[in-house]
Amino acid sequence: MTLTASSIGRKVAMALSGIFLVLFLTQHFSINMLSVFSESMFNQVSHFMGNNPIVQFVLQPILIFGVLFHFIMGIVLELKNSKSRTVKYANYKGNANASWMSRNMIYSGIVILSFLVLHFYDFWVPEMNYKYVEVLPINPDRYFEELVHKFENPVRVGIYALSFVFLCLHLLHGFASSFQSVGINNKYSKVIKSFTTAFAVVVPLGFVFIALFHHLTAF
Repeated sequence: MTLTASSIGRKVAMALSGIFLVLFLTQHFSINMLSVFSESMFNQVSHFMGNNPIVQFVLQPILIFGVLFHFIMGIVLELKNSKSRTVKYANYKGNANASWMSRNMIYSGIVILSFLVLHFYDFWVPEMNYKYVEVLPINPDRYFEELVHKFENPVRVGIYALSFVFLCLHLLHGFASSFQSVGINNKYSKVIKSFTTAFAVVVPLGFVFIALFHHLTAF
């Protein structure tokens, strides 16, 4: 029996893929925050990540698979939950049975996935074009300028900010529940809950701060 064959297995798989994506999010946030404090350090780290074969040809495909797997499992769980729900809609009191965030995970997830498509279009596609289509000369100092250029447009900044608000809502429920799904429910649960709540607020708002910072200082 595979991990995704049972209801519990699907929840565990969903939780593990979510924790993996949170680890990537932490790394991505740390690198982007460097752009606020040090242009040269941001360029150095971005150049290393963008030209390291292990990152490009091993970790990057794993990341893409992780995003797609997490989203597909979310849809599968939503469909399974809808079919197995025994409480009739007329008698279902959402606020009493579950939080707004848990009841709307699929919708916040769709917004986040849509944002990721835009994000890939903004950064990943130009990067692939630069290195493998136009095959331009290596320039380790180009990353900061490219980042700032993306945040000159106020509409794009607004879309980014709104998307990270939805990410915050998604993480407020999903990050904490992922630990419960993998069986971590002990004396440290309150600490884990506090940590996941802080992470769900600080990191998305940090991304918003980065976008606003570069937008406001670009002129």
